[in-house]
Amino acid sequence: MKEVVLGLLGLGNIGGGVWDLIRTFGSEVETRTGVPLRVKKALVLDKRFHGGKDVPDEVLTTDKNDILEDPEIQIVCEFLGGEQPAASMMLRALENGKSVVTANKMALCLHFDELRAMAKKTGAGLYYEASVGGAIPIINAIQSPLIANHIEQIMGIVNGTTNYILTRMAAEGAEYEDVLKDAQRLGLAEPDPTADVEGFDAAYKLSILGSLAFHSRVKVENVYREGITKVSAEDIAFGREMGYVLKLLAIGKDNGDTIEARVHPVFLPADHPLARVDGSLNAVYLYGHSFKDMMLEGRGAGDAPTASAIVGDIIQAAQNAVHPMPYLQENPKPVADDWQSKYFIRMKAKDAPGVLAEVTGLLAGEGISVSAMMQKGAAPGGKATLIVITHIAPEKAVQRVVKSLNPEICQVENVIRVEA
Repeated sequence: MKEVVLGLLGLGNIGGGVWDLIRTFGSEVETRTGVPLRVKKALVLDKRFHGGKDVPDEVLTTDKNDILEDPEIQIVCEFLGGEQPAASMMLRALENGKSVVTANKMALCLHFDELRAMAKKTGAGLYYEASVGGAIPIINAIQSPLIANHIEQIMGIVNGTTNYILTRMAAEGAEYEDVLKDAQRLGLAEPDPTADVEGFDAAYKLSILGSLAFHSRVKVENVYREGITKVSAEDIAFGREMGYVLKLLAIGKDNGDTIEARVHPVFLPADHPLARVDGSLNAVYLYGHSFKDMMLEGRGAGDAPTASAIVGDIIQAAQNAVHPMPYLQENPKPVADDWQSKYFIRMKAKDAPGVLAEVTGLLAGEGISVSAMMQKGAAPGGKATLIVITHIAPEKAVQRVVKSLNPEICQVENVIRVEA
């Protein structure tokens, strides 16, 4: 096969990982696939600083047009991160008929429709396996091997930082703030961790996965999002005592007329496959009408795992005479603002007659029944911790109960959803 010429937009952590993988393993990839790869240009802010990589000076450029407007470059790999200028550069590359490979979930998610439309118009390829789950081939699985399925449900641990924090909190009984500081010191969390701990990163990824799995555009602004900052060691300990493990999950469900798309902390039964995924690992659990249950697990971040997925996409882009284009319905299904779940409700309640009756009465008034209840630390005249786990109930009904409780006698401290 004729040499495939690449341009890299960015040479930081991910771009440098791709450069290293092609330089050290490119000949083996060529042997296996028959596709010789050559990086002609790599965009950097300053030629003097490029991550310490051994890159020839003639490859480095500070001018984006050396990549976007060069007719010899066939595939543009974007590693700039963030929304802009990454999105506009990818759009220009596609406009010029160049296939694009990216790991940028934010730019892809926010500009998916226009990038997809441009790729369709010019016949160029748009590949983004590394945008969700790093080395886990979840996007390829949904679009190819599992295409003959109605995928009904996705549940994913798609953010390694939050999974690491929750794993440490569970193992050590530590509080969120203490583990976060340690994760930042170790380089496992960003100095500003908001994108991870508030669920933005996972929401971008769910927007991509949900759109592909359900063939209906799921925009990120319609994804319900709640982070882990309100989770306490007490929540995790009480959940474990009741047989549950806490994870931050991206959840998508196709309910027929509507789609659920939500990111929030979830209690899972301890024997659920996702409950056993610890540390910074990622995993995605799928349910389809034909294949039934499936889970893919692996490294969801890091330069080497992400580079592996990117080079895989480069090879596909080089080999495909016609680039795949995901099917999306012209009229997308609405994303529901209400859903059914079980709920873990932790309260501080007065140790006095009638408190339990008030709580259960308000729940019953909304048609919500109690699955389990636990009380801790009761003292005459004082307040005890009261845990209620409901049967499956509507989200809005549970929130109405929470707002209706009299805080003078029963103060809700946290509400966490429970999935089977």
